[in-house]
Amino acid sequence: MSEPARPSALAPFRVRNYRFQWPADLLTSWAFEMETLILGWYVLVETGSVLLLTLFASLGYIGTLVAPMFGVVGDRIGHRDLLGMMRATYAVLAVALMTLALSGHLAPIYVFIIAAVMGVVRPSDLGVRGALVATIMPHDQLIGAISISRTTMDTARIAGALSGAGLFAALGMGPAYVAIVCLYLTATALTLCIVAPARKPHAVGEAASEALQRSPLRDLREGVAYCWTTPRMQAALWVAFLANLTAYPLSNGLLPYIAKTIYGTNQTGLGYLSASFAIGSLVGSILLSLFGGIRVARLMIGATVIWYVTLLVFVQMQTVPTAILCLVVAGFSQSLAMISIAVILMRTASENFRGRVMGVRMMVIYGLPIGLLAAGSLIDEIGFAATGTLYAAAGLALMLAIVLHWRADLWHVHAPANAR
Repeated sequence: MSEPARPSALAPFRVRNYRFQWPADLLTSWAFEMETLILGWYVLVETGSVLLLTLFASLGYIGTLVAPMFGVVGDRIGHRDLLGMMRATYAVLAVALMTLALSGHLAPIYVFIIAAVMGVVRPSDLGVRGALVATIMPHDQLIGAISISRTTMDTARIAGALSGAGLFAALGMGPAYVAIVCLYLTATALTLCIVAPARKPHAVGEAASEALQRSPLRDLREGVAYCWTTPRMQAALWVAFLANLTAYPLSNGLLPYIAKTIYGTNQTGLGYLSASFAIGSLVGSILLSLFGGIRVARLMIGATVIWYVTLLVFVQMQTVPTAILCLVVAGFSQSLAMISIAVILMRTASENFRGRVMGVRMMVIYGLPIGLLAAGSLIDEIGFAATGTLYAAAGLALMLAIVLHWRADLWHVHAPANAR
């Protein structure tokens, strides 16, 4: 007998709903990256303060504390409807910034206020879209679907960073925000084209009525307890928290400072640095979508270790080309680690808990603003290279401690998290 054919990397697109969700996620991610780059550069130039830059970047993640409540709402009203409302909110806030920029009334204080409002909603986008993917896709296509979904963020960071920097440098902030508004509106329309999957029969009758009558806080407590009492989920969440606390600040929120102060480059140079991380991440996402039968917990461990080792090298680099090379490798390993975490969580979670599980997953992103604010203060005291070395070394040591503590759930070849 001949061997079974390898599943196609494009197999998820045979599902109608996925053909709408993927471009909707892509356009949303593209707009996110354009806004992050444009507003980060604006704040740094207008204020000249790395501390205020890290404060601005941190505002984008204040909603991680309420992310589990978004999961509760998604489990109740449907992830498609929640995602559509969230993306309509992004469009409204982008219109406000566009109007201020075109009228000449934009000031850093307005950017901080709108960023804070956006930060309440935006961190939950990734979790809600992940829960929706798990709902609309067959179980045997989940790794491929999540990997391909990850490419929306990777390609957006490449195209969004470069196009955002180009539009901002060539036309100014107002015209750049016209493009951002159009992206959000189109993404909202595509999201609403997804047909909400029918609930299972038992969820339509008494069980659904009982769920609506229960307290949202009770649902939230149940979701947190569900994650906390499942060892492989708890371990994956700790890895995600650690990465946000010690790894992402070096390759995310601090990039405008690194580009301007360390390398003396402009918006275009910032775009290249941001895009290089995304190129590595895109390659990782595509490669993972092509291969099945992977022991994802072991992949998560190996990829995270490589990520930290690469960051240890990156913070010592003094030229843009060498920094770009390091960021490509860091992006590649980051992609493998984050996809592995998502797969572990979605494979483990039962259907009626997926929204809350991904909400808790988004809550651990709160490590990022903590890491950013601490980095801003440390850089002023001891410099960027010393701060980056401290972050990467501490992250690597704590990652190995997590693996040691949960070795039976993460490393053992027969552990459920390593099921093929």
